[in-house]
Amino acid sequence: MAPLKLLSPSILVHCDSRVPGVGESRGLGARTPGFSGWAPAPLSTVLLSPPSCVQAEPGDSLPMLGAAVGRGLWRLPLVLARALPGLRGEGGLRMRCEGHCSAPCLSPAAMSRKVVRSSKFRHVFGQPAKADQCYDDVRISQTTWDSSFCTVNPKFLAMIVEASGGGAFMVLPLAKTGRLDKSQPVVCGHTAPVLDIAWCPHNDNVIASGSEDCTVMVWEVPDGGLVRPLTEPLVTLEGHSKRVGIVAWHPTAQNVLLSAGCDNAVLLWDVGTGRALVELRDLHPDTIHSVAWSRDGSRLCTTCRDRRVRIIEPRSGRVLAEKASPHEGSRPVHAVLLADGKILTTGFSRMSERQVALWDPACLEEPMTLQELDTSSGVLLPHYDPDTSMVYLCGKGDSSIRYFEVTPEAPYLHFLSLFSSKESQRGGAWMPKRGLDVSKCEIARFYKLHERKCEPISMTVPRKSDLFQEDLYPDTVGPEPALTAEEWFGGKDAGPLLISLREGYVPPKSREFKVIKSLLEPRKSQTCPEGVSPGALEKLLEDVRELQLRVAEQDRRIVALEERAGP
Repeated sequence: MAPLKLLSPSILVHCDSRVPGVGESRGLGARTPGFSGWAPAPLSTVLLSPPSCVQAEPGDSLPMLGAAVGRGLWRLPLVLARALPGLRGEGGLRMRCEGHCSAPCLSPAAMSRKVVRSSKFRHVFGQPAKADQCYDDVRISQTTWDSSFCTVNPKFLAMIVEASGGGAFMVLPLAKTGRLDKSQPVVCGHTAPVLDIAWCPHNDNVIASGSEDCTVMVWEVPDGGLVRPLTEPLVTLEGHSKRVGIVAWHPTAQNVLLSAGCDNAVLLWDVGTGRALVELRDLHPDTIHSVAWSRDGSRLCTTCRDRRVRIIEPRSGRVLAEKASPHEGSRPVHAVLLADGKILTTGFSRMSERQVALWDPACLEEPMTLQELDTSSGVLLPHYDPDTSMVYLCGKGDSSIRYFEVTPEAPYLHFLSLFSSKESQRGGAWMPKRGLDVSKCEIARFYKLHERKCEPISMTVPRKSDLFQEDLYPDTVGPEPALTAEEWFGGKDAGPLLISLREGYVPPKSREFKVIKSLLEPRKSQTCPEGVSPGALEKLLEDVRELQLRVAEQDRRIVALEERAGP
């Protein structure tokens, strides 16, 4: 690639950088006084000075470059690939990697032309809850798994906790704050540690859990919380041969649950019947790191240890798009699907620097934008809010939460602010929008897990008016499903049913979770032939179920091979 040469007095700016006192750049490019417009530049640095000539190879790197602006001096981070000993201007200007730019400063007139990008979320701030509003004396699980270990809805908070002789998680009503009793009952039906939990979006009393015992269990929590340990699940879903690390409910279809295990399989369950109606066993050659539904549940976005991001049509198992190595590092990548179909990924560079990137599924050769954040070792877990188009990034071991705004125009991903605290987090969960306090302009609430407690953190937009802020609270996802499981597995898609928060959210009465028990368990009253023990009959029934699963899997493989072969 030919060297980039910038001639005459020019200003080279980075697409995502913000300079104190000057404002935020409007795009990546070179701007020359007297010329209206921006010429695209493949260099990612900040140079706020007018040298006579600057040469640099695209992809070259300067770890830090100071920019003299007005009376102040700021050191701005750069996000390129390789180190360059220095840049030399033809007029005698020299800039070292760790040095500062000694070129003449920008004039006040040039500085006044910079305009700060307008955003109603620019001043969002995080406010931790008071001590009496936290949940104390909770022994959070010490399992080394990249899970949030926590999930929350407008009724309950659930946290995976340490347990002897199996796996357990604790379920608390939101109002039950303060120091917890050591005899607090837990959900303890698994025989090995619990790795992931998720509340059903259509029933606030139903929660699913995945465990190292290779099973997925679905539980119903009574209103008011647990008064005794819960050991009997509504449904036990068995189909994985190794531990289950991910569970995720379908966003719009009732009773549809996804599970992903270390057997590299993704199973889609009809929880009402207890059957896995779709099994995707051949798409991933290695451990699955993350799975995310699209807003209407018509697509899946998965990341895998083979360093590929895949967009999948879940019912057919067809891969719609695939990107190899979205981040150059070998650490795990996580991804979410945005409302407009774009993909946001978090990962690591070759130098173990954490990155966030935005991708267009129609063109995955290059990212729309890629930003380097820091050199921490924790995997970043992204949370996307489609109502505000904001993305929150937090990782295990971090003591901070970054938030960004996604926009349709370049540079697409704008850094807003950073919430920092003294203690690091072991995990956390985000409250659904219908559980927020709209009277305080609360746009998000994060439940941060410490070693021995859970701390709510409220993200608020400062507003003087006490009236309902329509621009902050568009109609949001409600608790009613848009489809039945039969409709969705039959090929129908639908977006979520929306509700208004103008009058606040009033939780509906608890609905019965319908499960067809006769399809979930072998009939106990079935008589055994003479000379056959009940245990042998159970073994035969189990063998029959395994054979049925194998036949269904082979049928799907045959159909796939016939489609590849063509007519």
